[in-house]
Amino acid sequence: MQRLADFLDGVSRVTASIVRWLALLMVLVQFAIVVGRYVFGVNSIAAQESVLYMHATLFMLGAGYTLLVDKHVRVDVFYAKASPDGRRRIDIFGHILLLIPSMLVLLYWSWPSVRNSWKILEGPISVGGIEAVFLLKTLIPAFCILLVLQSLSLLIRLFLTRPDAARADA
Repeated sequence: MQRLADFLDGVSRVTASIVRWLALLMVLVQFAIVVGRYVFGVNSIAAQESVLYMHATLFMLGAGYTLLVDKHVRVDVFYAKASPDGRRRIDIFGHILLLIPSMLVLLYWSWPSVRNSWKILEGPISVGGIEAVFLLKTLIPAFCILLVLQSLSLLIRLFLTRPDAARADA
């Protein structure tokens, strides 16, 4: 089970190591857009949409890694004051009853839209924009799958580090 968790963590790490470069590319493209518009009087809707595509890709595909490194948004009302075992229980509850089901529901309900978008190769958001909205919509199921995989990895680790398992080994 440890190998499976390591493999799933690796998926998140590799994905993050690729998409993190979009942050730099986004800044450079946005800088070029601003210079082009205000210095040269040139504007490109496709270039502006490319920033939107990169931003969406960065955040949607980087969400699994964010969960891996525990930098996601968390409401610490109970969690901050909980014991390590209490935190473990909250994490298990959150993964099994909140995160995984919500991602599976989102995947289920978004899939027809993504499938139809690919079927017609859905065009640009704006006239003159990038003719690949189908790629943008594909980020939704990818986001769901990456979060479920990372959640499963964290659940494996939570169950491997059970307090009663530690006592049984002693």
